[in-house]
Amino acid sequence: MKTKVGIIGGAGYTAGELLRLLIHHPHVEIGFVHSTSNAGNPITDIHEGLIGDTDLVFTGRYDLHPVDALFLCSAHGDSRKFIESNDIPGSLKIIDLAMDYRHKATAGGFVYGLPELNKPAIQKAGRIANPGCFATAIQLALLPMADKNALKHEIHVHAITGSTGAGVKPAATSHFSWRNNNISVYKAFEHQHLQEICESLNQAASKINFIPVRGDFARGIFASVYTECDWSLEEATQVYSNFYKDAAFTFLTDKNVALKQVVNTNKCVLHLEKHGNKLLILSVIDNLLKGASGQAVQNFNLMFGWDEKAGLNLKSSAF
Repeated sequence: MKTKVGIIGGAGYTAGELLRLLIHHPHVEIGFVHSTSNAGNPITDIHEGLIGDTDLVFTGRYDLHPVDALFLCSAHGDSRKFIESNDIPGSLKIIDLAMDYRHKATAGGFVYGLPELNKPAIQKAGRIANPGCFATAIQLALLPMADKNALKHEIHVHAITGSTGAGVKPAATSHFSWRNNNISVYKAFEHQHLQEICESLNQAASKINFIPVRGDFARGIFASVYTECDWSLEEATQVYSNFYKDAAFTFLTDKNVALKQVVNTNKCVLHLEKHGNKLLILSVIDNLLKGASGQAVQNFNLMFGWDEKAGLNLKSSAF
């Protein structure tokens, strides 16, 4: 018997990626895909890449009682409004892809859904706050050091993201004419993902110098992270290898990394270098998969006790 799922906010990029994964998931039946603005229209009118994969139609109405799990893919702030204004069945498992419940002070019973950090808690959870995309790439770069209480100095992060990170709604800095052949810094030192990063790493925000950059490509995040560290490269490699030895999708390589290694996959690939007293960690992910919908499905699998990789056996392209 398959698990029935519903999706709220079905017209955005994360919902489109989620549908791409769930349509072929061996344990899933899609109960409904809600979109107020597209109600009655075929899903393939918006998510054209799904032509031939589904005949589903967006619905303007929903009944939460027949579904076992619900994915919230609406804009930041709308998830809390949705939960507060609806009668939520006690047995319904919820995965929120917005930032509404990521912070400890306002989590409201949601478990922070970074599997490499909180896997046992995720397996027992009824509600998951899916991490942010930048937050995922940066935390995976630093968690092994945090685990050893080795983050004793300032941390410097330069991370560049694809235009899909800005969402489907066009904006001045996301349309093609502006973004193409262009890069720019935004929200330097004050990006909204800093709070969840610092909470997971048990670090003060003042110690993380984060410079986010808009890239001239559609998807992916390339994060360059460095901090002072007493370990040799061999010691650092051993710490990272041990920390991620059981991780389903996070891998360490001794070769330089490129974004194309992870785009269209749920992988995070890390590379370490030692430069004097500084440890450099390069972290690459697909912002829409490991940074959003793929991680949401990974959490979904853990919540229901399935193979963590179910529906996520995706391959990157070499070109």
